Amino acid sequence: MLSLLLPLTRAVTYTRWLHLVVGAIVPLCCAMVYPGLSGLSTGDWVLIAALPVPLALAVAMVPSVRRAEGLQAQLMLFPVPHAHAKRYAIPDISAVPSASWTDRARTGVWLVLRLEAGLAVALMTERLMTLSLSLAGAAAGDPGVAVPVLPDTGASWVYVLWALVPLVVLVTAATGAGALIARAARRLLGPSVEERLSELEERTEQLLERNRIARELHDSLGHALTLAVLQAGAARAAADPKFTDRALEAVEETGRSALEDLERVLLLLRDTGRTTGSRPDLATADRLLDSARSSGAQVDAEVTGRLERLPGPISREAYRMLQEGLTNVLRHAGPVQIAVRIAVEEARLRLEVRNPLAAAAPSAAGTGGGSGLRGIRERAALLGGGARAGQEGGQWLLHIELPLR
Repeated sequence: MLSLLLPLTRAVTYTRWLHLVVGAIVPLCCAMVYPGLSGLSTGDWVLIAALPVPLALAVAMVPSVRRAEGLQAQLMLFPVPHAHAKRYAIPDISAVPSASWTDRARTGVWLVLRLEAGLAVALMTERLMTLSLSLAGAAAGDPGVAVPVLPDTGASWVYVLWALVPLVVLVTAATGAGALIARAARRLLGPSVEERLSELEERTEQLLERNRIARELHDSLGHALTLAVLQAGAARAAADPKFTDRALEAVEETGRSALEDLERVLLLLRDTGRTTGSRPDLATADRLLDSARSSGAQVDAEVTGRLERLPGPISREAYRMLQEGLTNVLRHAGPVQIAVRIAVEEARLRLEVRNPLAAAAPSAAGTGGGSGLRGIRERAALLGGGARAGQEGGQWLLHIELPLR
């Protein structure tokens, strides 16, 4: 008996119930137009259930509908703030717009399932609640209340017990229906293979970035602390005031340098925390071009191919390479004319940044061995591609090629 009453104490029972009942609004609104809501036969109810199906499939073609349904499912099918929060804290539900026809098809199936299940649950709720109220009225001795499922025993107290049965059945059925719709939501609104791969790639990038920061902290702070310990030990062993002063100066300088390194790493950590999950990619490269133009440079950009088909890591790293290329031009050549070419081909991405060579500083026009260019080459090499920079046709050219597979 306690197991039957346990769902009454869980908030998720009522939020899922409400989520299901809301799905019946569209079929019932269609029924108001045709065939009406009174004197309905079994065929009429089948028609009411079938009428909104084409509408649901058409709405599912809108990419943002998948996001809206995912958010609703997260909030109502898997609410976090309740007694079983640990179990439902991280639902496997996607809340992003549809990115493929497969996503649209899954969203369409979900909408149809939600409408049909909602209509069934709404009708079940109405019938069982009506029956329970009829039994309660019979228990109160109302002569106008008829209970066709039970014989007239003449004992009104019997109806008090029977009035609870429809409620128990309703809660049990609603709990089961809620569990089934939640399982269906995980299958139909869950992340697609592409979304899972993108999330895994981004998580891998974050782990690599954390490891790099950890190595940098270990190297800079470990080196500074080692020097400080050695200088302090030598000063104590020497017992020479002049040597002690020199050692303290060295410790002070080493500590100041270590603090600068620590502040730089902490700033990087704070910046990483703000941009996690929304790092810019080539699809938002217009902001870079507008920024260069606002500095006085004349930027001529040419984009060929579909930027949205680029894998996440390549698009994000290419954004950083373009950013560094534009920064190098502005730093070494000033506000000159810049030609940017982005070409998404079948198997690779080509990225070029050109600027007049005459205005370039010797450091940029010479060996091309600056830290910025070196960082670009390292990024390209990690992605299996390559980058080169140098003079070509009286211009300074940065050329990057990245494989897409």
